Amino acid sequence: MMQATKFNLDPNKKREFKFIPRIINPVKIARAAIFSADEQVRKASKILKEVMPWVQVEILRDPISASNYQSEKPSVLMFDDVGMNIINAIKIKQNNNDAILVLLSSNQSIHCSPPSVARDNFPYTSKADFVFAINKSDLSPENILPSVVRCAEDKLNIEKYSKARRFIFLIVDDEPRWFSQFLPVLYDIIGQRADVMLTRTYEETLKFLFGVEDEAEIFGNNYCLQGHGDDVVCVISDFFFPKGDNLNSDAGRELSNHIKRCYPRIPIIIASKAEEGDDLKDFAFIMPKGDIGSLQILKNYIHDFTGMGDFVIQSKKRNIYFRIKNIHQLFDVLQKAETNAELRALLESYGEKDFFSTWLYMHGFREIGDKLRPKRDKGQRLVSTLQRNIVREILRMDYTPLVIDGIKIFNLQDLLHTLRTIEPEKIQYLSDNDLFSIWLDRKGYTELAEEFRPIHGSGVKLEKTLADIVEKWIKIYEERGQKV
Repeated sequence: MMQATKFNLDPNKKREFKFIPRIINPVKIARAAIFSADEQVRKASKILKEVMPWVQVEILRDPISASNYQSEKPSVLMFDDVGMNIINAIKIKQNNNDAILVLLSSNQSIHCSPPSVARDNFPYTSKADFVFAINKSDLSPENILPSVVRCAEDKLNIEKYSKARRFIFLIVDDEPRWFSQFLPVLYDIIGQRADVMLTRTYEETLKFLFGVEDEAEIFGNNYCLQGHGDDVVCVISDFFFPKGDNLNSDAGRELSNHIKRCYPRIPIIIASKAEEGDDLKDFAFIMPKGDIGSLQILKNYIHDFTGMGDFVIQSKKRNIYFRIKNIHQLFDVLQKAETNAELRALLESYGEKDFFSTWLYMHGFREIGDKLRPKRDKGQRLVSTLQRNIVREILRMDYTPLVIDGIKIFNLQDLLHTLRTIEPEKIQYLSDNDLFSIWLDRKGYTELAEEFRPIHGSGVKLEKTLADIVEKWIKIYEERGQKV
């Protein structure tokens, strides 16, 4: 039982607090245009209308209309190999301030080529901001297109609009095939809690992380201010990718060492079959790239070590002591730490790497994350600081409603009733921006939030899907004796 009075907050004081969600992408892609001779690509536009109903989708019929495309709204334009080869990319960029050009390539050579090789052999690839791989089987356009639109949206917000902190997954891989396969998995995990940035060379990656042209400059004092490294929550990198003229350098090793030294809090995942990466396993997770089940392994790791899923507390030998699912369970562990010096020391090591603030950010507790991040408290002081901020947030959430069309929702029963009775269009905005999941996370219903997160759509179908999920979890939570 929480001792609220110990933290100077009266749980009986009925004051309402405003729910302020953390929206990482203030600018959303509003239009998607497709110019492709491939019927499968054109038909895949239907999936965009279904899972991204806020995006206006159109099919462009000829290279002239594609080259003359113009919109004042953020847009993504997608082309197959033939289309990208014949359109005027310069003109499109001149006519659109916020347009991202994407190549959906079915060329097997491009799928497996570093950028410079693709440019030499297929010059039209240089017109694209992103190159994605598609085929008739495991890289079907239906599966790839939503990730393409989201990746374009992330790029716009990272580079031009978003001021949110600690929100980027950096993927470093020179071959489009792998990240095209992986991105749909990653976006299902992160929802609207984080963005993704793709880099394909060592130089691109240094520029993004550290804001430098040459690795020797990393040793200066300003790299935290110049690059995006302070915003990155995870790096997923190949072991071999281009560095300068060396197209197959072991740049993953050098990159990992730089990250370890400058940003030790960032989890590093080396996705590669190369045995050479084994010597990095003391500070990086080595995942056998391309093996059966590798994406599920990667999904599990991201859940456990980037703040997206459970807060896993384990020893240096990787013995798991606690698997914390919500803020209530975190508070219980902190209470145990009051009388357990060994546990306090372990929590201190997590605090030094900003694990607490990262997990709190990813579960919707932006304000607590901001308060904790610059602190380097130790021992009992760390435990007390965490307790004070967390219990205050727990008690505040009892009086923080989710408001839908003027209706105040305080608990799951309220939410279920509203979803069963309100007009579907009234919930569209909350679904599009994952606001349901953020509010549920903050209330402590993390598993329900996780099931909500990848669900998007519109109309009665969306509303019924969400209501059915809430009803299912009410029964589960009631069986556990949890407040609903």
